[in-house]
Amino acid sequence: MEIKVLGTGCPKCKALEKATRDAVTELGINANIEKEEDIMKIMEYGVMHTPALVIDGKVVASGRVPNEKDLKSLLIK
Repeated sequence: MEIKVLGTGCPKCKALEKATRDAVTELGINANIEKEEDIMKIMEYGVMHTPALVIDGKVVASGRVPNEKDLKSLLIK
């Protein structure tokens, strides 16, 4: 699984990255997690509000930090 956390480094972006790493560890998922801070690359995903979460090339959350339950649900789909 390829996961990207899109964000320029704001507190919410950092919170989403930490929550994602924690959820992946708790679920025992084999995933490569990357943080993307380049605004031009973020815009390539069509994201207008950060933070955003991309799983296997698909934007699954944008403009918010999903709660733990929602985040885990996104990861196991």
